[in-house]
Amino acid sequence: MRAIVTGGAGFIGSHLVDRLVDEGWEVLAIDDLLKGDFSRLAEARARGTVKFHQLDIRSSDLIQAVEKYRPDTIFHLAAQASVSASVADPVYDADVNVLGTLRVLEAARAAACDRIVFTSTGGAVYGSNVKLPAKETYAKRPDSPYGVSKKVVEDYFRLYKSLYGIDYVIIGPSNVYGPRQDPYGEAGVVAIFSRAMLDGKRPTIFGDGTQTRDYVFVDDVVDAVYRADRIGGGMFLNVGTGLETSVNDLYRDIAEAVGFDGPPVYEAPRPGDVMRSVLDTSAARKTLDWEPFTPLAEGVRLTVDWFRKNG
Repeated sequence: MRAIVTGGAGFIGSHLVDRLVDEGWEVLAIDDLLKGDFSRLAEARARGTVKFHQLDIRSSDLIQAVEKYRPDTIFHLAAQASVSASVADPVYDADVNVLGTLRVLEAARAAACDRIVFTSTGGAVYGSNVKLPAKETYAKRPDSPYGVSKKVVEDYFRLYKSLYGIDYVIIGPSNVYGPRQDPYGEAGVVAIFSRAMLDGKRPTIFGDGTQTRDYVFVDDVVDAVYRADRIGGGMFLNVGTGLETSVNDLYRDIAEAVGFDGPPVYEAPRPGDVMRSVLDTSAARKTLDWEPFTPLAEGVRLTVDWFRKNG
């Protein structure tokens, strides 16, 4: 089996490449390396057949690259993934997340690729006025351009399935964390807190810290994404733990794992951030025969250990 992973040198994408290689797939990782890091692919390249193409998914060259490789499945993870960045520049967010995804769909059509597994968002897409835990059947009213862009492309996937026969599954992860996440970006609070504390710095909490998220470990998300390829069906599936954790509680868990005893710095909330977010994952559990198998304390420990070893 041959797969293309867009965003393959990214945080989740590189873990997915690892999984695909371990399952015997040949992989072409596509990444523009603006946020990705080629070094994240080193382990997979040492174990299996992994090719790399530095390419922006918005480029017209994407179609030729996909046609040449002829993948069985495209795992589309490349994205502008920051809520705050989308608020600051909604046009760029839409350019990458909407037009970039359209390029991927067009490339799949040109290459006669049967299936796309798309990684959306299970938190930002529902908005703040949804009954929790959020179910896939609930109305989606995003509070940020990022959430809107992820919602918009769902209709394009549905249309391409109807018009051109491209099957798909959309995975909506909650807040993903784990090794290799960028500790210096605008998203990824576990990585940001871990790196700051290991450097002896006090991390910043935006808001009063009572806001909640559903933190899910990267290997659990990758497991769901991999399983989704087996079923297709044109569905949206939430992927998370179903558990709410406040930012204050998360801070304490990371501080304990690091051995850090300083208090956080509190600043004003950021525009676009929702107050509470947690997902109902019963559909993914049933449809994919999937479970989130990493408790938060263990995932935090694994993440902190990785940052401690990797600087």
